[in-house]
Amino acid sequence: MGQVLTFSLRDAAGHLLFAAGQPLPDTPQVRELLARGPWVQAHETREYQRALAHKLDTMMLQGASLSALANAKAEYKPTRPMPLPVSAGPAHTAIWADLQWHAQQVLRDPRRPDFLLRLAQLLDTVLSRLNQQPDASLAMLVHDAGQEPLQYSARHALLSLVLAEMTTRQLGWSEGRRRTLGLAALTMNLDSGVQQDQHAMQPQALGEAQREQLAGHGDRAAATLREIGVDDEAWLNAVRLHHDAGPGPLAGRSDGELMARLLRRIDVYGARLSPRRSRRALSAAQAARAVYLDELQQPDEAGAALIKAIGLYPPGSLVRLTNGEEGMVLKRGHSASEPLVAALIGRSGTPLTVPVLRDTRLPAQAISASLAPHEVRLRVHMDAMLKLY
Repeated sequence: MGQVLTFSLRDAAGHLLFAAGQPLPDTPQVRELLARGPWVQAHETREYQRALAHKLDTMMLQGASLSALANAKAEYKPTRPMPLPVSAGPAHTAIWADLQWHAQQVLRDPRRPDFLLRLAQLLDTVLSRLNQQPDASLAMLVHDAGQEPLQYSARHALLSLVLAEMTTRQLGWSEGRRRTLGLAALTMNLDSGVQQDQHAMQPQALGEAQREQLAGHGDRAAATLREIGVDDEAWLNAVRLHHDAGPGPLAGRSDGELMARLLRRIDVYGARLSPRRSRRALSAAQAARAVYLDELQQPDEAGAALIKAIGLYPPGSLVRLTNGEEGMVLKRGHSASEPLVAALIGRSGTPLTVPVLRDTRLPAQAISASLAPHEVRLRVHMDAMLKLY
């Protein structure tokens, strides 16, 4: 009460109640509003979190005290999103930001009585979106994964679900088996999400004690699922073994072991695309290399199925073309190495006024290198990019 708002507060229908930049008055009506739970637009929350994380990093480097860090507030001015025509519906970024928030809310509380129902609804919502626009959905998740380590566990869960669904469609699995693996992808890090979010934000690599704390999290997640009523052994084993399913052919494994091996490669791939405070994200080709060869440096069947499904350069990843241009992959092509690309930066290194579509099947427009997010010094407006479809 009395503090200047850093977000606009809204009711559940999205109507503005109190604008950002105004002090929150101490009245009975306001206290009633806060008791009911006000709402904040996702893009304002994300911008504030990024601003605060940047300020905390700067303060830590300057040797600020713990009390100063605890009381820090971001120097932040909320920006207004570009208005969309009423007929256009919600923008891609807003939809996936809401899905990420939804995933975080569901997965943080597995002991709620309605957890399994909420989990199934989350799965259905994500798959419905994926079915409508598979390449655009993958582009949003791959691009978002490479940006910042905020809310890592929720981002990783959504990306893992989409990668699992696309890989098992490539393998010709039935809808029931795909659904089981999707549920396992969402819950493989159950009960360790908060730890993983904290680890992603710390500036140094994991210490031995932290590694020991994470060890066996698959066993703990499976135990929690069994405790709340899950009796699907394939689901439980996929979660329990997703860090322990070893290399080798997929044939001859039980359903749970087979799913665990696929999850293992999907988990590794998604983690390579995602930055931590302690390290940068890798390029898509580097992430692909990490899963295409197994732990014995032999071709990996599960990893190969993943790369065949999404491509060596999946939508949302960044590339350099033989003509010197740099851009983003928009759509998968007929082969894993020949997707459709939108050029963003010209051969002179200057951003193009508008993105230009390039057909990488043509020698002059072929991909010459896969780029990590930090190698392209341009902030991509994803909603504008996805209008090129």
